[in-house]
Amino acid sequence: MPDLQDPRLNHLLAALPADECERLFRHLELVPMPLGHSLYESGTQMRHVYFPTDSIVSLLYVMEDGSSAEIAIVGNEGIVGVSLFMGGETTPSRAVVQSAGHAYRLTGQMLKDEFHRAGPMQNLLLRYTQALLTQMAQTAVCNRHHSLDQQLCRWLLLSLDRLRANTLTMTQELIANMLGVRREGVTEAAGNLQRAGLIDYHRGHITVLDRHGLEARACECYSVVKKEFDRLLPEVVSQ
Repeated sequence: MPDLQDPRLNHLLAALPADECERLFRHLELVPMPLGHSLYESGTQMRHVYFPTDSIVSLLYVMEDGSSAEIAIVGNEGIVGVSLFMGGETTPSRAVVQSAGHAYRLTGQMLKDEFHRAGPMQNLLLRYTQALLTQMAQTAVCNRHHSLDQQLCRWLLLSLDRLRANTLTMTQELIANMLGVRREGVTEAAGNLQRAGLIDYHRGHITVLDRHGLEARACECYSVVKKEFDRLLPEVVSQ
């Protein structure tokens, strides 16, 4: 198993040139990312950014009545906290750990200083942000036009791309909150996928048995997002 002390487990950090790594890595702090932990809440000032290594973070939009829906996920391909280097110190979304693990934390000021150097880090962050915006837009379209089965397939595939294993620890209630649907709908959709032999779901553990089958059953939204990440960040996705 790779050493968790290596920032290069995050593909954005791994794509930096050696001199950039030497300057930046000494300021990184390895932090645990427990399941359900909130990195920031809607409207609060952001003081750090996070580079996940083996964790996944959900970006959720929260309504006034407390209901929420996932607008994007971030794992070892990216960074949590793009608002900091895009000029804003707050965001209306909420960031919650979806899959437990670790991340490297960096102060927001340090990242902004690095961004304004206008070097390789700036280029990577801008390309990543464009890919993230594509994921957000495609998620909105998917949630409006596609079946819950298809949405669940997309969500599982995006999560798998950001993990080293084919098993996720996730309750139906948490999935329902992510997708913005009722828990009963998730139960039915997961049951459909299990009966089709695509997944095994037992006591909060989802094991993907047939990835190709999931891809065939998913709508085009997954492939649109993946192709855009591959196009914009080839040096990242090849890590």
